[in-house]
Amino acid sequence: MPPHDDEPAWPSDDSDVSGAGTPGEQPAEKPAEKPEKPAGESAKETADGGATAHLPLPKVSLPEQPTLFVPVAEKPKGDEEKPKPEPTAEASSEERTAFLPVVKPIPQQVTAPVQQPRPVPPPQRPVPPAGLVHAQPMRIEPSGQVRPAETAVPPQPPGEPPAPPAEPRKRRRGLLIGGALVLVLVVAAGVASAVPYVSNRLGLPWAPNLPKGDTPEPAAVTLALQPPSASAPTPTASGISSALGGPAANSALGTLAGVVVDPANGATLWNHNSGQLLTPASATKLLTSTAALLKLDHGFQISTKVVQGASPDTAIIVAGGDPTLSSLPVGKESVYPGAAHLDELVAQVKKASGGAIKKVQLDPSLYIGQPTAPGWAPEDAPSTYAVPVVPGMLDGGRSNPTVDEIARTGDPGNALLQTFAQRLGATAAGNVTAPKGAKVLGEVRSAPLTELVDNLLQISDNNLAEAVGRQTAIASGAPATFAGVAQTTLNILAQNGFDVSGAVLNDGSGLSTLNKVSPKLLAQLLTVAAAPDARDPRTVKLRPILEGLPVAGGSGTLADRYNTPNSSTGKGWVRAKTGTLSGVNTLAGVVLDKDGRALVFAMMSNGSNVLEARPALDAVAATLRGCGCR
Repeated sequence: MPPHDDEPAWPSDDSDVSGAGTPGEQPAEKPAEKPEKPAGESAKETADGGATAHLPLPKVSLPEQPTLFVPVAEKPKGDEEKPKPEPTAEASSEERTAFLPVVKPIPQQVTAPVQQPRPVPPPQRPVPPAGLVHAQPMRIEPSGQVRPAETAVPPQPPGEPPAPPAEPRKRRRGLLIGGALVLVLVVAAGVASAVPYVSNRLGLPWAPNLPKGDTPEPAAVTLALQPPSASAPTPTASGISSALGGPAANSALGTLAGVVVDPANGATLWNHNSGQLLTPASATKLLTSTAALLKLDHGFQISTKVVQGASPDTAIIVAGGDPTLSSLPVGKESVYPGAAHLDELVAQVKKASGGAIKKVQLDPSLYIGQPTAPGWAPEDAPSTYAVPVVPGMLDGGRSNPTVDEIARTGDPGNALLQTFAQRLGATAAGNVTAPKGAKVLGEVRSAPLTELVDNLLQISDNNLAEAVGRQTAIASGAPATFAGVAQTTLNILAQNGFDVSGAVLNDGSGLSTLNKVSPKLLAQLLTVAAAPDARDPRTVKLRPILEGLPVAGGSGTLADRYNTPNSSTGKGWVRAKTGTLSGVNTLAGVVLDKDGRALVFAMMSNGSNVLEARPALDAVAATLRGCGCR
């Protein structure tokens, strides 16, 4: 009977089988004694490592039958047959499995077994690898018992070490599955706890129906600094006189004139020659600042422009009077906070001109007259505290923009021109007057007026004070000269109700030793600025003056003062403008006494030694802080 074309050739369970099976053997349901094999065949099996022969399929056309595993014991050549041992739960390492189809006996005679080559399976039906079967493998024990077969272990080739046991493949998968389950449980618990019903039942903190406690009382806060109190006890004139009797009589003060005023009502509480005209030194800046704040818009800024010159390759710096223009890179601050930067101006000019500028010039025509004022000493400009007053300069003429008192240039205008030309990649070509209506190539502006005033009072900057004074003069139609500044300042003060009788000014900074004012005038300015309310329209305009006053022991020109036993009580409570020249010491400001009452004071000392007069003036102001003076 010809082989059935639909039946596959069944290989051994060993993957290394290469020999042909013995076809035609009668299938049996129980294992039989393995017949003696020809010598050649045994040798072949030995060479193949003891592979199990493939048994042929019966040449019958039957439905696919389940497959049984029949153990075939290996028997080396020449060995005598021995009784087979009782089977154990596990298959012996020497056992090999042959696949036999289970069929019912057919009374038809089959062809005698003949040694023949193993038939090649059809290409469209590839032989499945050994061990891969679809039917449930079964094992037939010698006793006839049938049970599921265990996976046979392929023999280890001789001479090779046994292969290490394979690592479990499902461990990592188990960990991942376990972690995922834990995560799902956590998320589910979180979602469930967020449900109002669940959170209420469990009494969770976020439960909607959880009983709420009483709202806690706000914590008490004690302010270290208190504003002046209009209801605080008012010092009496006799109390002030008694308290200042000792400190004001100190011989170190030389010729002293002073006054103490209550700004809440304008009452004079202490008067010691308050109308006497003395040299105020830098306290002059109080007058200059007051006039500017009364005349100019508080947001006013000083402009510096660059316009096109006679040819497209020429640029002219039109100096607008800003001494704070910074040479530092953008983002870095000089001693003038908020100052404009020269680099900004350079960038604008390059962009507007397309990089065509080859020559730059300076127009300093805004200011006229002498660069120094009457009463200035020859060594005042240049010095560590001043330079000649011109409308164009960088960093107030300082050699280091970040240090206040440091060596300064004697020609600040030329320094600006040279620096600008260098950064623009052009040549400096001197001074010139810019044509009217010239094309503007760039413009930068200073900080607002209130900030300029704050700065000039804090560090007592002389050139900034002169610049602010000139802007006030220009806005008033007066010439931008020292005389124009002086006259404009006094005129504005008089127009706003301040008594300027006998006052003489020669500049806006107070460097001039020829300036003469009274303590009374200084106190009037401060009294309006420190008024407790805005009923006086001047108060709103002058309030920035108080912000600019240095703090005793804390800022500006008072930062390193009030450190003696007689003056330390005023540290942090006294705010005042200083004034110092050779033989001249002035201190005018406000102080909060121990009862919370604001007091205005102005003390001027002439003919005194600076090192002795300064601590003596500080002691006077500190006494006002420490007494109730009633």
